[in-house]
Amino acid sequence: MQRNPDFEQSSANAEQLHASREERARDRVMSRANGQIAEQPWRPAPVPPTAVDLVNFSVWRSMDAESDELADALALLPAARAEVEGLEAGMLFAARSAGLTWAQIASAMGFRSPQACQQHYARLLDRHEAQ
Repeated sequence: MQRNPDFEQSSANAEQLHASREERARDRVMSRANGQIAEQPWRPAPVPPTAVDLVNFSVWRSMDAESDELADALALLPAARAEVEGLEAGMLFAARSAGLTWAQIASAMGFRSPQACQQHYARLLDRHEAQ
C-alpha cells in the first residue's frame, strides 16, 4: 500500500486547525467563566478546568449564550469526550484491579453481558492508543 503524502499533509493540517480552534474556544470560554468554575478538591492547583468543566459551564449559560459561545462549547466536545473516555477506562481498570468481575461491572454500567462490557473496554483502549 502506497502512502499518500497529500492525504497525510491535509490530515495534519486538519488536526492543526482543530487544535487551534479548540485552544481559542477554551480561552474564550475560560474568559467568559471569569472564575465562576470552582476548583475541584481532587485536582491540584493550579490545574485549569477541564474541557468537561468548560462544556458544563457553557450548558449552564446556554439560555443566555450567543451563537459564538455555543460554537466554542461545541468545539470543546471532542476533548470532553476524550476526557470522559479516559475516566471510563480508568474506572474500569480500577474496578478490575479491585477484584470486580466483568459481570459485576457490566451490571453496574448497564451492559447486557460481561462480554459486551469487555469489548467496550477494549474499544476504549484502542481509541486511546490511536491518539
